[in-house]
Amino acid sequence: MILRALLSMNPQNVGWVEAVKADTHHQRAVDGYRCAQPILHFASVQGPCAVSRRNGWLAMALAALAALAHAGEPAPPASIAASYDVFRNGLPVAVVQETFEKSGARYRIFSESNPAGLLALFVRTKIQIHSSGAVTPAGLRPEKFDYGRLDDASKNVSAAFDWRAKQLHLTFDGRNETLALPHDTQDRVSLMYQFMFLPAEKFGNLAFHMTNGKKIETYRYQLAGAEMIDTPLGTMHTLRLVKQREPDDNAVEVWLAPERKFFPVKLLIVENDGSKFEQVITQLEFK
Repeated sequence: MILRALLSMNPQNVGWVEAVKADTHHQRAVDGYRCAQPILHFASVQGPCAVSRRNGWLAMALAALAALAHAGEPAPPASIAASYDVFRNGLPVAVVQETFEKSGARYRIFSESNPAGLLALFVRTKIQIHSSGAVTPAGLRPEKFDYGRLDDASKNVSAAFDWRAKQLHLTFDGRNETLALPHDTQDRVSLMYQFMFLPAEKFGNLAFHMTNGKKIETYRYQLAGAEMIDTPLGTMHTLRLVKQREPDDNAVEVWLAPERKFFPVKLLIVENDGSKFEQVITQLEFK
C-alpha cells in the first residue's frame, strides 16, 4: 500500500490541496448516515448509537472469526491485481496499482502510484515499490524492499533482510545502516498482504514490526468491529482494524474483506494536523 509514500511527497507540491474546499454536501450526507447504517463509521464517532452498535459489531466479528478458525481459511491466491483511489481530505490525489504473485514458496509485490485529479497538473511524481521474499507457514517473509521516486532518486530507499544473521540492512539518504531484525518484521507493502496468511483468530489483537526502509516501527492493531462499507466495487462486509497510537503517531485504520480473503479494501491515515488520507479499492482480481 502506498499511503505512507504519499505522505513523503514534497509539501510544496501538495500544499495547494488545502486551499481547495472539500465537498461539504457529501460530508453532511456521510455524517447523517453514520447512525442509520454502519457505512464509513470512523473511530471519532461519539454518542450512544455509535457505542452500542460498535459493541454489537465487535461481538459479531469475534463470533465470525471463531467460526472461520474452526472451518479453516481458503489458501491465498497465486496472483492478485488491485487498484485504489487515494484521497487527501476528500480530494483525489493518486491512483495506485498493485500486483501480487506467488510462485511456490516465493512471492513478489509491485506497487505503483501516479498523481490524479488536480494534483496531476502540478506533480509528475511516480512512486514504485517492490517487495520480494519467501512464503512460509507464518506468511510472508520479505527479503528485499525497494522504494523509488522516478523524479527524485535522492528519496529512494531500500532494505535487505538477512534472516540468518537477524540483521536488517537499510540504504537511505546516501548512507547505510544495520539494525537488529525482529522475527516478525514486514515491509510497508508486504504488511498489507500478510493479513491473507494469518489465522483468523489472530485478528482480535495483532502485533508485529514494520520497516519503511529507514527504521523499524512496532505496529499493534485491535479489532474495532465489523462494518458494511460502500466502495466502487459495491457494498462490502469488512472487519475494521485500528492501530494503537504511540505519542505523536498518526492514526491508522484498515478495513479487511473476509469474503475476499481478508484483503485490505480501505485504509485511512489521519495525521497529527488533522489531514486525512483515504485509500479505497476500485479493482480486485484473484487468480
